[in-house]
Amino acid sequence: MTLRLNSLRFYLRLSCYLMPVAAFAAAAYIRFVPLRSVLSQTEYDPRFYFGVLVVTTLVWAIAAENYGLCDIEELFQEYTGLKKSISACVTTYVVLSCILFFYRQQNFSRVFFGVSAIVLLVSTILSRSLFRWALRGWRQQRRPLRILVVGADAYARRAAARLVRIPFAASKVVAHIRVPEDEEVAVVDVPVFELGDVKRGIGIPFDDVVIALPAHRLSSLADLFRTLQPLCTPVRAIMDIGDIPVLRERLFQFGDLQMLDLANSPAESPMYFVLKRVFDAVFSLLVVLLAGPLMLVIAAIVKMTSEGPVLFCQERVGLNGQHFKMYKFRTMKIEASSESSTRWTTANDPRCTPVGRFLRKTSLDELPQFFNVLKGEMSVVGPRPERPHFVKKFLEEISHYDTRHRLKVGITGWAQVNGWRGDTSIAKRFEYDLYYLQNWSFWFDLRIVCRTASSLFHKNAY
Repeated sequence: MTLRLNSLRFYLRLSCYLMPVAAFAAAAYIRFVPLRSVLSQTEYDPRFYFGVLVVTTLVWAIAAENYGLCDIEELFQEYTGLKKSISACVTTYVVLSCILFFYRQQNFSRVFFGVSAIVLLVSTILSRSLFRWALRGWRQQRRPLRILVVGADAYARRAAARLVRIPFAASKVVAHIRVPEDEEVAVVDVPVFELGDVKRGIGIPFDDVVIALPAHRLSSLADLFRTLQPLCTPVRAIMDIGDIPVLRERLFQFGDLQMLDLANSPAESPMYFVLKRVFDAVFSLLVVLLAGPLMLVIAAIVKMTSEGPVLFCQERVGLNGQHFKMYKFRTMKIEASSESSTRWTTANDPRCTPVGRFLRKTSLDELPQFFNVLKGEMSVVGPRPERPHFVKKFLEEISHYDTRHRLKVGITGWAQVNGWRGDTSIAKRFEYDLYYLQNWSFWFDLRIVCRTASSLFHKNAY
């Protein structure tokens, strides 16, 4: 069972990782072969294109893993795979564009860029369709995997039916073992043996043993495994942990401990760690460089029109509950820090200065937060950072409020672009933050950034 599954995963992952090589080869043939005589008179460095191919393959591999293009289980849950393929391709070429933007020592053909992107998308979709077609044919020709199911109640019967329906591995349940002896038997179509028959011999050939026990009986798994050792075949267990509210269930090995991750988040994926950080750094650096003169003008106006420092620094709660100092242009009169940490800003707030009210309305007061992004304390897109006082309060009032801190907090976010900012419903804001957490992708971030411009002058910005 595991050998077949790992083999399929290996071939699918290998074919997926080689897609950029095929795309670059096709683009090179289309772009350069017809113009060979012209290129002989111009500068063309194949080593540069090879370097770009290496970078593209690395980024593509991360994007493909994140969007599930390398998962054999996902292959049969899609119709064409168009959405995932487009998302992975767009992510790869957006990152590649950012990298090439800062590398000016060599010109990169725009025709090559466009052709390789199109070929990568088309070849990815076609290869997945061919892989599904070939796998279905291979499934029909191979001998089914013979499975002995440990358990004979209704739960085991349902588990056996699901095993047989797995599309990428032909399986056949040849028998069940009743555990314990007084278990009510719900199986009618295959032989049912007693646990004591294991030592005497089942008498039916099988390839794998699958333990199918409901959640409340998993405590007997260790003893049951020792009893099944005389069978001398691989033993698997269906892990059913019951109705536990988890975002993504995942078993993983940590040293000599096997753990079940009940609160996994995108922040622990390579896609989030690498691509999001690259995008944050590049985008924030561009904003700082382009808006630098404007920030100097704002700083001068704030200094001249009211007493106090130009920047307002306030403690906020970020990723994994860590506290950090968030920067903003000061928009209010000087007041006690304890008061500013425990009071909401409201419409027509008397504490705001005239300049500060304009800065808040246009969201220009948040420009210094791009320095927080460059420091790695924030992201361009993510749940808005909240003050420790209110985080403590909301943790008591809203169930699972802590889940919003499993991602980096951001300057803009899904809740903000949908109008949930300022003095609005915290529960509704958390609902949108949770949706962002569960559906995060690099493409989703780009969509939020594009929508942010239209929400800068929202009525709740004050």
